[in-house]
Amino acid sequence: MRSDVLPCYVVCDVSLSMADHIDELNTGLREFRGAVHADASVTDRILCSVVGFGESPHVVQSLLPMDDLAELPAPRACTGTDFGTAFTFLREVVDRDVSGLEQHRLRVHRPLVFFLSDGQPTDPVTWPAAFAALTDPAWARRPHVVAFGVGDADEDALGRIGTYRTYLGRDGVRLGTALIASVMHVLSTSRPPSDRTLSGKETSWKRTEGDHRGAL
Repeated sequence: MRSDVLPCYVVCDVSLSMADHIDELNTGLREFRGAVHADASVTDRILCSVVGFGESPHVVQSLLPMDDLAELPAPRACTGTDFGTAFTFLREVVDRDVSGLEQHRLRVHRPLVFFLSDGQPTDPVTWPAAFAALTDPAWARRPHVVAFGVGDADEDALGRIGTYRTYLGRDGVRLGTALIASVMHVLSTSRPPSDRTLSGKETSWKRTEGDHRGAL
């Protein structure tokens, strides 16, 4: 693995309203994985985690190389689609993951979050504060956020979330295309912190037994 890495987080609404879209989104993830593997210049620089949320968030796959990208779980009935809890959870996960990468003496680009939803939160009053904390300019690890809307997505809500870009599936944009375009743009335009001294040997970031997928 090279000395600079880009952590990516696919954060997907898996509430029941997403049932008609999960197969299409999983196809997009497979296309994303295939495109990354086809480009030797980025294959070992991209790490990806998958997070699902409804009324509460959970890790489907911990941050790992792209060769073993998990699929999104089937939607299930839940009491809400809380964007706020997902954003709060994501800040904790990003902070923990980046700390771990830095302890392995890797240089880490600002993370990239792909937020997938039909854009209809059940916590419309409270989620903006949680999102503001996730994207706080004073936090060096704040991620770029790409919003991807499916079905009858609430374009206004997703437009507020997509700090980097916002895509709508109904406009004919494929998820795989949006994912790889966003990743390539970040890698080509950003620089990881360079004030750390790297060891003479490149450090591997490998799966730890038991860390592959979170329990649902």
